[in-house]
Amino acid sequence: MQIIDGKKVSAQVKEEVKRQTLELKETHKITPGLAVVIVGDDPASRVYVNNKKKACEFVGFKSEEYALPAETTQEELLNLVETLNNKKDINGILVQLPLPKHLDDKAVIEAISPLKDVDAFHAVNVGKIMLGEYDFLPCTPAGVMEMLHSYNIEVSGKNCVVIGRSNIVGKPMAMLLLHENGTVTICHSRTKNLAEICSQADILVAAVGRPKFVTADMVKEGAVVIDVGMDRDENGKLCGDVDFENVKDKCSFITPVPGGVGPMTISTLMKNTLKACKIQNNI
Repeated sequence: MQIIDGKKVSAQVKEEVKRQTLELKETHKITPGLAVVIVGDDPASRVYVNNKKKACEFVGFKSEEYALPAETTQEELLNLVETLNNKKDINGILVQLPLPKHLDDKAVIEAISPLKDVDAFHAVNVGKIMLGEYDFLPCTPAGVMEMLHSYNIEVSGKNCVVIGRSNIVGKPMAMLLLHENGTVTICHSRTKNLAEICSQADILVAAVGRPKFVTADMVKEGAVVIDVGMDRDENGKLCGDVDFENVKDKCSFITPVPGGVGPMTISTLMKNTLKACKIQNNI
């Protein structure tokens, strides 16, 4: 069993982005810019936003944070997005989800220019992912693919099972595996014989948001297990959707939580912002 080290792969991605950013500055006198909008004071969102700022600093991006009070109106938020759409020095716009209940996140995502949508949640970018002709990929699924490539894990011809059908992870994850010729099954809360289907997977991706949901009997001997979950166990300790201790000995590869998929999400965001900058400047 080999542990897939997300921190290590993420560091390599960030180093490459840093190198290309320096090149952009020297050759074209351009610095990529990312704007992060956070509404209210959700503690988890605050942690994510701080990590994104640190990553921007590391790779040499300009980052702007817009921290809005929880009672911000839909109109105020959409006006801010419109302002950022028109800002020349901002190449990527990220609105941290979840938003407070009274705001419509769909409308906010649709208001972001597809060229600056570095989360790849806009319908235009989602459509391009379906067609396989994308500019940006959603950060978490793209991070998972980066890890698989980094460890030379072949997807083509493999039985791939994705547990979870969210627009952020499950659906795009299935598409990316399909684009690399995996045979993909998407499972969810209504799936019958879930354990049986999972136990046939060569590559199993858990993105269900339930602590230690994937148990040893659901994992095939020698499978690659990717844990996208970020949960807390009964003792409040950070854990994933996979019962790591009991599953690890059956796997050929497995990602830990923390230190697996998490770090990849942010390095992919950096990669997307760099690409957005290049597209907007015709480089």
